[in-house]
Amino acid sequence: MRQRVVRVAVAAVLVALVLLAIPLAVAVRSSLYADRRDSLERAALAAAVRVNPDYAAGDPAELPAPPAGSSLGLYSPGLDLRVGHGPSVGDDAVRRSLRGVIAHAETGRQLVVAVPVSRDENVIGVVRASSSAASIRSEVFLAWAALTALAAMALTVGVLVARRQARALARPLEELSRHCRAVARGDLSVRAEASTIAEIDQVARTHNDMLHSLTELLRHERDFTSNASHQLRTPLTGLQLTLEAGLAQPDDRMLRPFLREALEGTRRVHDTVEEVLRLAGSPRVGNQAAADRSVADLLAETDALWRGLFAEQGRRLMCECGDAPDDTRVSGRPLTEIIGVLLDNARVHGRGSVHVAVRDLGGALAFDVCDEGVLRIEPDRLFARGHTGDSSGGAGIGLAFARDLAASLGGRLSLTSSDPTTFTLLVPVRPA
Repeated sequence: MRQRVVRVAVAAVLVALVLLAIPLAVAVRSSLYADRRDSLERAALAAAVRVNPDYAAGDPAELPAPPAGSSLGLYSPGLDLRVGHGPSVGDDAVRRSLRGVIAHAETGRQLVVAVPVSRDENVIGVVRASSSAASIRSEVFLAWAALTALAAMALTVGVLVARRQARALARPLEELSRHCRAVARGDLSVRAEASTIAEIDQVARTHNDMLHSLTELLRHERDFTSNASHQLRTPLTGLQLTLEAGLAQPDDRMLRPFLREALEGTRRVHDTVEEVLRLAGSPRVGNQAAADRSVADLLAETDALWRGLFAEQGRRLMCECGDAPDDTRVSGRPLTEIIGVLLDNARVHGRGSVHVAVRDLGGALAFDVCDEGVLRIEPDRLFARGHTGDSSGGAGIGLAFARDLAASLGGRLSLTSSDPTTFTLLVPVRPA
């Protein structure tokens, strides 16, 4: 930015100097030439007054001393030089002056002014004053040199002022950029300081207000995470303890299957809460999910959990390990949540049998969840949070949550077929 400001200022100064210097240089030249012509004219007039009218009869004629750098000469009506200095034969200026007018002329080497000498309304001679054109050109060049020096000085001053202003303009912007980089690194405590430039101060105030809003928003989110962690974990833990105590009683054996199922449900809810908190980045939960379960165990648990729900609708659920290696372990809780979301979408919005299969892709596993339904909503809105549909693979919070969980594992969840509806989850793995 500093270089741009300096370039703009220098360009403006140069344009101003050109627009002023060229007319001024022309005016200086015209003024110097006019001054020299006026000086020659005054000298010629003074000499014409002192010329003896009887010089033509042989009386001597005297001319005053000419100005420095010029010469005077008296010419007869026959164009002969009678006294003084000049060409032996009168030139064009002398001829024109014989008609009773003051004549000016400029040759390549001289400036000439011719003044008529009159007697009884008759021209009896001409006084010719001349000056070297080289001397006047030297004066013009000296004046132009002085003008050029002034222009160079003005340009230098303009550059210095532009650099100072550029520093004054760029410094608060550079500070604001440094603060933005600090915010990008995660430091929300920095604040932009005020400067002497109103527009930049307005940007700085907006920047600080934005940081304050972000800080408050993050604080509310952290508070919500902590509150959710406490308020959900505590009652779930108490419920688990109560169910475990009920299972430990020797009586009421008919209630044991129901208590055992309720206890398993609370554990699943507890796992779901843990995954939500892990995805939210809660400091209470590690952000990295451990590979703690084999693929076969994961599918067996999934089949046991969801087979009854599909059977109540008269539908089949088939889970196959496919060619997945036996020694491959995966993150159980996140994958259970993702597959659970996909199966719930298939149960609510799909139709027919549901098939869960695993494919080995070398460094990754592909979990395919397929039903016999047809997707009837736009695929680009499928994973948009807040949207839902009445077709297979409806897009609500569940699919958005499943996609975020997949990304947290370094994987990807996508729709690979609309007819029949098929979702594919890619998860990178490594052998145990």
